[in-house]
Amino acid sequence: MTIMSSTKDATDLTLVFVTEFNATPEQVWEVWENPQLLEQWWGPFLYPATFVRHDFVEGGESRYFMTGPEGQIAPGFWHIETIDKPRYVAFVNGIAGEDGEPHPEIKPMAASMTLEAIDGGTRMTVTSRFLSTEHMEWFLETGMEEGMGQALTQIDALLA
Repeated sequence: MTIMSSTKDATDLTLVFVTEFNATPEQVWEVWENPQLLEQWWGPFLYPATFVRHDFVEGGESRYFMTGPEGQIAPGFWHIETIDKPRYVAFVNGIAGEDGEPHPEIKPMAASMTLEAIDGGTRMTVTSRFLSTEHMEWFLETGMEEGMGQALTQIDALLA
């Protein structure tokens, strides 16, 4: 896998990753849909994810937490809005509270993932859309860009 680009756009309030894999769109889709595979890549190297719920259907909810090297817990959630298997998923991605439910004071971001068959594989585009400049800056300060970049590099091993 190659991360082709990572682009922050303060005007459009987006963070976009474009990656390419030597696998079919159906194979790449599986690493999003299958919670056992998802746990092996969602999260930076030192913060592996555990999905306690993953209803990967329109209207479905996912709950997870990432565990840091010193045992610190970072809970998160998804709300799946649109699925067009194996090409596209749109979801709300946010920070959860200690109870695993959406944090009432931290607004989530809109996110999407698109798969496109290309010669020899699949191009995956992951887009995060923020509500404001401050919202974007807050998430970027948490290390989101670096963490997502690390997470995406872990997919290749699952597709091998």
